[in-house]
Amino acid sequence: MSEKTGGFREEDRRQAMTVLREVNRVMLGKEGVVQEVFLTFLAGGHVLLEDIPGVGKTTLARAFARAISLNYRRVQFTPDVLPSDITGFSVYHRGEERFIFQEGAVFTNLLLADELNRTSPKTQSALLEAMQERQVTVDGVTHALPEPFLVIATQNPHGAAGTQLLPDSETDRFAVSLTLGYPDKDSEVRLAVQAGTEESMERLPSVIGTGELEAIQEQVRDIYVSEPAARYAVELVERTRAQADFERGGSPRATIWLVRMAKAAAWLAGRDYVMPADIEGQFLPVMRHRVILTRRAEADGTDIEERLAAIAAEVKKPGIGVRPR
Repeated sequence: MSEKTGGFREEDRRQAMTVLREVNRVMLGKEGVVQEVFLTFLAGGHVLLEDIPGVGKTTLARAFARAISLNYRRVQFTPDVLPSDITGFSVYHRGEERFIFQEGAVFTNLLLADELNRTSPKTQSALLEAMQERQVTVDGVTHALPEPFLVIATQNPHGAAGTQLLPDSETDRFAVSLTLGYPDKDSEVRLAVQAGTEESMERLPSVIGTGELEAIQEQVRDIYVSEPAARYAVELVERTRAQADFERGGSPRATIWLVRMAKAAAWLAGRDYVMPADIEGQFLPVMRHRVILTRRAEADGTDIEERLAAIAAEVKKPGIGVRPR
């Protein structure tokens, strides 16, 4: 019997920490990013990774798929990938005299949408319904996706050859935006020693299953958020809408994801209530891809992360909000 404390079960939390430990055995020196991706999964959200090729994005997705026993698919997005490759299509079978639906790549638990900004806008938009509604509609028929359904999408840096900007409506569907970056020197030495082997990945055990992940997601939804904590989250997002350097700030969806990610952080920390520090800690990854610099600010070299950090420093934190007993 799992020990229960408010909005989380301690046994589930211990297993979650084991998932992090096992994934970090493969993703050397990337503990912060690994935890943030896991928090996003616990909150039921999708991850956008912006990075150069070769820093371990595919390895990250495969490691989580193994540790959480997720069905996993990877799609390499190129200009010739079609929307039907993503959602599926209907094929007429003469013997049965009817159309039969052939599932596309989204019919999985974890989809790695690799280099999403290299494909056409039409194909990019094929992911929108799947990411938001957990379903796809083909030929007027709606098909539910497996639960859980999680997306890790990668995009090459803006301006790289063959890329185009993702539409705002699509980037807003991602809970967080992260970057892996280069590993530290010691971690890269360890990677070099392991080069040419799959030993680490093959040894990575299955720690929890999809049922356990869904149970944890339910616990995360039950984490208590006091009104002062909620107002703090709203104030942070509102400040992004009033910045002269930002052409556009965060939407209400940004506020919702800020709170949901803070709940996941509180759960992983072993609390059944959100503290202001949980909200502040999630502000940058939730907002980084949602705010857009004005042309003047961009020309002046304004750094989005520095500006968001300044906003977080300006807004006064409320007292902690413990769940009423």
